[in-house]
Amino acid sequence: MSKLQKILVRARRQVFSEMVGNNPSIFVGEGYDFIELREYMAGDDIRHIDWNITAKMQRPFIKIFREERELNVVLVSILNGSVHFGSKKFKQESIAEISALLGYSAVKNGDLLSSYIFTDKLISHSKPSKKVHQVRKLTSEILEFDALNQKVDFKVIADTLYKRLKRKSLILIIGDFFEIPNFALLAKKHEVVCIVVRDRLEENPPQMGFASLVDPESGVVLEGDFNAKSVDAYSKKVYTHDHKLYEVFRKHQIRFTKIYTEDRASVNLRRLFEGR
Repeated sequence: MSKLQKILVRARRQVFSEMVGNNPSIFVGEGYDFIELREYMAGDDIRHIDWNITAKMQRPFIKIFREERELNVVLVSILNGSVHFGSKKFKQESIAEISALLGYSAVKNGDLLSSYIFTDKLISHSKPSKKVHQVRKLTSEILEFDALNQKVDFKVIADTLYKRLKRKSLILIIGDFFEIPNFALLAKKHEVVCIVVRDRLEENPPQMGFASLVDPESGVVLEGDFNAKSVDAYSKKVYTHDHKLYEVFRKHQIRFTKIYTEDRASVNLRRLFEGR
């Protein structure tokens, strides 16, 4: 079984089998609100007949519903070079898994699903659909994309989404966020949720002594003594960066979560969307 098949089978099983009970989907979306009863009229849907009331009144009555508006779910994957990293599996694979989980959940909920893949430009885009095939296509594109030497431009992402998305949407942006984005304007128009994907090794690297490392975005070789002092300084820098990142998210009322490559993503996502 290929990596793509394993991800899709696992994600589908978790969404359609395990996410059950009072919260069948991690999203709140399509449904129907009961409004009133009225007498049956020619052309009404007979499936809405209330047989109990009909029996009591001796003439047919139907239930009138108001359809709730379906969600417009937009999955945005950011595939810059730094996602081509992982101690157990690459962050790029985790992004594919998270996208599959969110995609299947949207489809199961009857929501419209569309997707975007960005680096410092728009790589691909899929139109809104409710078909399961949409999830497979997106997951495959993420896994097969060559992220090495790709950069990220959050202004391009924010501007493109703001211009293209006319209808209020739930935008789920997945990336490692080693730069701080400005989604202020986007968050005023839409509901924006950011999912930070990281590997623990890149936040707390081991002491390696003298070593050469390759920057996966620029391809530049970094040489130096990665001793206890330099590693500790780097870890503190990442912590400070993330603290500022979360402050920006909170300021603009953007919900967020961090998922590490070894985490079970479905658990983190469920916690993120509970009480939505």
